[in-house]
Amino acid sequence: MYNLQKQHYSILQGDNIKIKIKKLASVQMGYSFRSRLEPSEGGGVAVIQMKDLLDDNTVWCNDLIKIDMNGVKEHHLAQRGDLIFRSRGLLTTSAILLKYPGKTVVSAPLIRIRVTRLDMVLPEYLNWYISQRDAQIFLTSRAKGTAAQMIDKQVIENLEITLPDLEKQKNIVELAVLSAREQKLLNTLSNKRKQYIESVLAQIAKGERK
Repeated sequence: MYNLQKQHYSILQGDNIKIKIKKLASVQMGYSFRSRLEPSEGGGVAVIQMKDLLDDNTVWCNDLIKIDMNGVKEHHLAQRGDLIFRSRGLLTTSAILLKYPGKTVVSAPLIRIRVTRLDMVLPEYLNWYISQRDAQIFLTSRAKGTAAQMIDKQVIENLEITLPDLEKQKNIVELAVLSAREQKLLNTLSNKRKQYIESVLAQIAKGERK
């Protein structure tokens, strides 16, 4: 298999700058609903909740709940490229909106991160960086609470991001995607091999195979 980790390392070499998220993006708390979300029969405004954030750090928009919501302001609406940060629980990572979600808001306790300096950072790169070791150490060390840890808006704003140039950022994101696909294939092959071996052993145990 191609050694993707070495590729990551070589790309990150060089004179990279460090800059806080608050200088690269706007950070906004999700919309706080005062009551339980009730689905609207006639459509309405879609809502991104914690359950809609996938393990691969993307947002699944096909099954968003839609509610009747009056007076929603433009700045509350999500956009393609927005990052949705998990501010509570064991996971302290974000998920990216890869396509336009329509008329959609982000619900609290999620936090929306919107890149404002596209000349400096790609949303996909920022999403990737937040899940990396240095960022995770910073975030978890500043989490509040014990049973239910929480990371507030100011902590995210003060997280420093290492920024190579945009071309290197693009390469890193592409390699990260390839690495994830490679790992998924390896896991699939491993599971199939395990199932095959267990099937053969069961046949031997039953005397069906020598």
